[in-house]
Amino acid sequence: MDDQLLQQAVSFYGKPFSVAHVFGSGLINHTWKLSAGDENFIFQKINTEVFKQPGKIDENLQILSVFFAQQHPGYLFTAPLKGKNGHSLLQINYGYYRCFVFVKNSHTVDVVQTTSQAYEAAAQFGKFTTLLNDFDAKRLHITLPDFHNLALRYQQFETAMNNGNTQRIAQAVEEISFLQSQKTIVEQWQKFIAYKEARQRVTHHDTKISNVLFDENNKGICVIDLDTVMPGYYISDVGDMLRTYICPFSEEEKDLDKITVRKEFVQAVQQGYFAQMQNNLSAYEQDHFYFSGEFIIFMQALRFLTDYLNNDAYYGRKYETHNWVRAKNQVQLLKEFQFVL
Repeated sequence: MDDQLLQQAVSFYGKPFSVAHVFGSGLINHTWKLSAGDENFIFQKINTEVFKQPGKIDENLQILSVFFAQQHPGYLFTAPLKGKNGHSLLQINYGYYRCFVFVKNSHTVDVVQTTSQAYEAAAQFGKFTTLLNDFDAKRLHITLPDFHNLALRYQQFETAMNNGNTQRIAQAVEEISFLQSQKTIVEQWQKFIAYKEARQRVTHHDTKISNVLFDENNKGICVIDLDTVMPGYYISDVGDMLRTYICPFSEEEKDLDKITVRKEFVQAVQQGYFAQMQNNLSAYEQDHFYFSGEFIIFMQALRFLTDYLNNDAYYGRKYETHNWVRAKNQVQLLKEFQFVL
């Protein structure tokens, strides 16, 4: 963080920021931790390559902040700090920025190591949606259009098979064949979202463990990183937790023999989420808890393989077959998950 940017932040927020260092392990936004006397803050640049309209994110957070303040004042909602002009979004010639008060005695977890962590995180995401049960989700902007649109992701996959890199298509024929065999998941998803008892709610859409704050006793405090909060279905949040919590290794793992499903973590996610959300879910929705995992794992496998066939246009790569490895990883995870159902 250069001195010019730091001084812009000082001027905008009226805070005597003096120390700044890179913070966290997020892949989307650039983040720094700032100090001002005894207070600490999180200062973040919004990635406009991913989030094309930062103003809509900011409007969503302001609307939700007002709702929580009025209806659930005891909940710690991490709203962006307002500047001296009353606005919370700092725009300067090379980007959009916002600032948050750092929550004292809190920490995040990058990798789920215990069932207790899985339970606590699931409970926090469930609590977030539960507290917003009476909030009209349609009031929020869609910050990432079609983010979890499985039909679109499958269509993109088919397009890549027809127009993508022919050498890579031949190379990934096994994964392509398997994903084609799972097309019924798309049909199940379409049936789910069309069903009258499957309700759109305010959902987080990015429920990895690092988006939960924990206290000193490793109990969940609240959810953070709210850029993807928008109308959606609960299966998006549960599915993302299942995809990222139940395997001891991440989507980067090349050794497919290590890709296994920890049943006790599946149970922890269900118990934690249902502890908060069960009374708000219809019987139809509850019956699709495990489908949530199938839906999201399948979608992520599609996205990785599609990107590989399209010469790594979206995710990029660290080595030649990176997205193919990721796709094979998620294909294996889907197989393992379906096996334990």
